[in-house]
Amino acid sequence: MISLRQHVVSIAAIFLALAIGVVIGSGLLSSGLVSGLRDDKAGLQNDVENANERNNQLTEQLNSADGFDSVIGGRVVADTLAGRTVMVVTTPDADHADLDGINRIIAAAGGSVTGRVSLTDAFIDATGGDRLRTVVNNVIPAGVTLRTGAVDQGSLAGDLLGSVLLLSKDTGQPQSSPEEMALALETLRGAGFIVYEDGAVQPAELAVVLTGNHDADGVGGNRGAVVARFAGAFDARGGGTVLAGRSGSAQDNGPVAVARADAALSATLTTIDNIDREAGKITVPLALEEQLVGGSGQYGTGPGAGGITVGAEPS
Repeated sequence: MISLRQHVVSIAAIFLALAIGVVIGSGLLSSGLVSGLRDDKAGLQNDVENANERNNQLTEQLNSADGFDSVIGGRVVADTLAGRTVMVVTTPDADHADLDGINRIIAAAGGSVTGRVSLTDAFIDATGGDRLRTVVNNVIPAGVTLRTGAVDQGSLAGDLLGSVLLLSKDTGQPQSSPEEMALALETLRGAGFIVYEDGAVQPAELAVVLTGNHDADGVGGNRGAVVARFAGAFDARGGGTVLAGRSGSAQDNGPVAVARADAALSATLTTIDNIDREAGKITVPLALEEQLVGGSGQYGTGPGAGGITVGAEPS
């Protein structure tokens, strides 16, 4: 007969064996797990290195393409804007390097920039919409009738500024007197909506509205819509307008994205979403030339683009 002492010893032996098994098993499992994690880490690190290498290669190729485009750009656009005048309007996030590039390519195309007007944060912020509309309605030139459909701040201001900054597409003549233009510009500047240099702005046939990369998290989620509608109304007043920005402008609620999503705007307003690249800059005079004959297009590499540049087949 098994004594109580023998029974206790047997149970203790069983628990001891289980404990030893757990310890040994845990050690083997831990070793295998650590080894597997090390392999995964090595694999991931290798993937990252390959991705970085590929990214560097693509960046080098893109920079090389920019260099090539920069060299031949003048030949491509030569005389496309011969004798034409261009007004440049910039938004607060426009990059100075992009502005310099636009001035350079317009000159290479034979055109001339007659002035630059900068829109301020107050102009494109929805919180100042009522005040902007009030100012606009108080400085409408005597011979100008604003379009009945221009009721939002972007469209209304674009219609007014287009009437004083652009030549009539039908007659090629100013749509307001120098005094009326001066009054409209000075009033808007005094209210904090625009910035420009005195004596450096004259009406033009064509226009470029230059925006930036668009901060989707910035204050005022409808800023892109204000800029897009401004450009559309501005376009309707002259011989043609191009809305140009960086890649972010074609994303989410960016100005280019809004313009492309609006059938009425995209039917007449040309957009470019890669203005920070030489290909985008070269597209500016080509697109303005297309606008002069009643054409329009959506160019670049972002969502909604119909081709890299004028005349290129969609990718």
